[in-house]
Amino acid sequence: MTEYSDAPQASERNLATEGQQSQRNRKLLARQVARYLIQNPDFFADHLELLETIKLPRENGKTVSLMTHQTNLLRERNIEMRQRLDQLLHNARENDQLFLHSRQLILALLEADSVAEASAALYQSFREAFGVEVTSLTLFGPLPSGHRALGDVRTSSRASAESAIGAILRNGRTVCGVLRPAEKEYLFGKEAEKVGSAAVVPLANQLGILAVGAADPQHYRSSLGTLFLSYIGEVLERLLPRLLERA
Repeated sequence: MTEYSDAPQASERNLATEGQQSQRNRKLLARQVARYLIQNPDFFADHLELLETIKLPRENGKTVSLMTHQTNLLRERNIEMRQRLDQLLHNARENDQLFLHSRQLILALLEADSVAEASAALYQSFREAFGVEVTSLTLFGPLPSGHRALGDVRTSSRASAESAIGAILRNGRTVCGVLRPAEKEYLFGKEAEKVGSAAVVPLANQLGILAVGAADPQHYRSSLGTLFLSYIGEVLERLLPRLLERA
């Protein structure tokens, strides 16, 4: 009869138990080391030689020293900060240009003696200084009987405006995006086919509406800042009634 010994199996169980215990001990030691370092953040200040011995894993499977890792991290942050600074400088230059062109436009509007002159200054500035592709200014009638020529300014009844762009008027705020065909036709007339997206500013007191358009459907997005356009709208709200009253 052949006898079998349980010694090999017992040995394997002992090795497995020792391995598990060793793993638990390492985890316990790691927690103790981490707790100690948290409680003593200046530990490495007195043991700088240890920093070069610490290895960190990378995505490619290789390891690098802590010092190398910190150097790479600082380099990446430096590049990011430079990019942010470049963007801030770019925005600052754009804002300076925006302020300069806005100032020139406001002065030209203030010097206008008629709606026709004001609209000519507006259209020219939008086209040449601000790069606007299509501009449309529409005033709602009836207009004062003593007004002078309107130039390129379009006129419309309030009822027609309500029928075509009622949702925009009721919103009362500057809106951007892709317009429906009927809205584009009302706002831009024969130039409607050129417009892929638009920004529209209702003028207060049922005075009228200012609209600008671009061929690119993404140019005037719903998230686009409209502060400048709203500001020009406020200037027109105060200027145009006085010009309309002039004989």
